[in-house]
Amino acid sequence: MSTPQNAPRKLPGSLETNRRLDRWLKINRDGTVTVFPGKVEIGQGILTALRQIVAEELDVALERVRLAPTDTSYSPDEGITSGSRSIQEGGVALLHAAAEARDLLLARAAKQLDVSLEQLSVADGVVTARSGGSVTYWELASEDLLAREASGDVAPKPAAHHTLIGTSVPRHDIPAKVSGAPAYVQDMELPGMLHGRIARPPGYGARLLTLDEAEVRALPGVVSVVRNGSFIGVIAEREEQAIRALNRVRRSAGWEEKAVLPETTDPRFLLKEATEDEVISEKNDAAAAARAAKTFAAEFTRPYIAHASIGPSCSVACFEGGRYTVWTHSQGIYPLRRDLASVLGVEQDRVTVIHAEGAGCYGHNGADDVALDAALLARAVPGRPVRVQWMREDEFAWEPYGPAMVVKLTAQLDAQGNIASWTHDLWSNGHSSRPPAKGAPGVAHLLAARHLARPFAAPAPANPPLPAGGSHRNAIPIYEFPNERVTNRLVKRMPVRVSALRSLGAMANVFAIESFMDELAAAAGADPVEFRLRHLKDPRARAVIETVAAKAGWRRGEKGDGARGRGIGFARYKNLACYVAVVAEIEVENEIRVKRAWAAIDAGLAINPDGLVNQTEGGIIQAVSWVLKEAVRFDRQRVTTLTWEDYPILTFEEAPEVEVVLINRPDQPPLGAGEGAQGPTAAAIANAVFNAMGVRLRDMPFTRDRVVAAMA
Repeated sequence: MSTPQNAPRKLPGSLETNRRLDRWLKINRDGTVTVFPGKVEIGQGILTALRQIVAEELDVALERVRLAPTDTSYSPDEGITSGSRSIQEGGVALLHAAAEARDLLLARAAKQLDVSLEQLSVADGVVTARSGGSVTYWELASEDLLAREASGDVAPKPAAHHTLIGTSVPRHDIPAKVSGAPAYVQDMELPGMLHGRIARPPGYGARLLTLDEAEVRALPGVVSVVRNGSFIGVIAEREEQAIRALNRVRRSAGWEEKAVLPETTDPRFLLKEATEDEVISEKNDAAAAARAAKTFAAEFTRPYIAHASIGPSCSVACFEGGRYTVWTHSQGIYPLRRDLASVLGVEQDRVTVIHAEGAGCYGHNGADDVALDAALLARAVPGRPVRVQWMREDEFAWEPYGPAMVVKLTAQLDAQGNIASWTHDLWSNGHSSRPPAKGAPGVAHLLAARHLARPFAAPAPANPPLPAGGSHRNAIPIYEFPNERVTNRLVKRMPVRVSALRSLGAMANVFAIESFMDELAAAAGADPVEFRLRHLKDPRARAVIETVAAKAGWRRGEKGDGARGRGIGFARYKNLACYVAVVAEIEVENEIRVKRAWAAIDAGLAINPDGLVNQTEGGIIQAVSWVLKEAVRFDRQRVTTLTWEDYPILTFEEAPEVEVVLINRPDQPPLGAGEGAQGPTAAAIANAVFNAMGVRLRDMPFTRDRVVAAMA
């Protein structure tokens, strides 16, 4: 399709949908630069990287760059901070916006100094002419400087001229976090602030029948009891008073419960569900198929996994003058605003959503839900802010989980031990029930909306489309197979609440693919590293595998000793983002212990190398916890995973020693990196178990009972 001649030029990253320069930057007269990011900090260090980008492109000191809180009143709408896209979308937008701002400033400087642009140089915002004379950005700045749309005509600096990009700078958010200073929305204190708690139903299908509201209202400090259908909230002057009121509600409320959850927590119940099937990749080579000599098959599962945020979800809201202000750690403030306005029955311009960091979560936990809780309670006490903190059991029982998955693989080897054909079938729900950019009437993605007297429908989780994908993320192998068929069997019914968890379907798909690659290598009598390289053409993919093998001291054909072993896993995240290869070393005593891990990552141009390494280290450690420990349990009526005793996670003592090698490519575009290590790590652990003990573990988590069963 041809583009109309008068159509605006397509701009890079999020500039395309937020085209005005002053939505991104402001050059201040006080010698600072304000950046308005649309992506938010969720522990990944993105705001430090964005400051580097702007300081680099403007030629100013990093200390001059200030960050405005992401706020629907003025911030660019960048949708959701997810999918390792912050640098590719927001970072690229700021890179080009800052380049254009620098160009505009230099044009003004040239005019004021009466010289050509070629005579000018910049150092920390001071523009100097070779012939003499200088002027600062701060003297040149005015309100109208960036009050225009980006043109897309100004190219950013070449990588060879970078002085800040590509260097490791300390994260600006870490000092407050490690010193215990207020850093999170959980720490917020506003004048006159009240405290709220929500009394959730005991299970998914429960309905409120009776409640003695008078008894609860009579408790010390209670300001209000909010009841709307099966939604119950309490508001008190102090937090401990709100908790006492909550406990009284729980004792006195009468509920009708229904058995609506699956009969088993084994993910294989998905195989019995109705599915919407789509073949997402297919190759046919009759000659190669005719050479197939042996057939192999395997089945892999992942259970429901919780986000397990150390700090339960929290929000603060205030209702005054018919307007709502909500502070939240949501990863998508604009989509959240749309759903809030819909449920609250007001226009979107009556709701302001401001991002405040939460206590850590990669994915869709209860952050959006608690924002609605806070707004509903704030509506009952106009003019006074209400802080709503979920309890630990609320977080475990009601957050959307990472979906359970089943992956079935079949492959054929030819007589030379090469893969002649590959079949991949996967069963899963969709992987996102976040509030979307656009919604349907009567539909809301927020938890409390389904419990109101006039409930909103809860839509089925959606699947982000390929090439990034949701359940089918990374289901299409990056390896070169002559025959291939990949089918996504999407389960539409959602018996358990699910949404995005870090890496979405990639973790289970890569776990399955890379485990199976090891199984096929063993069947072919080949070394696992050599076998992968044999089926790979992409030079960057080959490089991360070769690099990590060298770093770990991989020995061709190495064998474990019955208690210790090593394995490798590899993927290119989403088949379009970073390349990651991981070698894991495990030890088996009473349980499996990951002792060490090595990783190599290629994410193109690294803005902050230390931050990128941190992300890879954190991804490996989280994946170790998922693989060895984590699973959500339930019976027919209720989620039974409610405490840390029910849901153990990796401890500091159990964390492996991790070494990461960064392959920096300044001449290549930056690639998403926050979610690249999870799948390779999971497979590397499984493959290390086989290397150590000669048994295959295909069902996560790898508990002691499963190890014993596999050995038997």
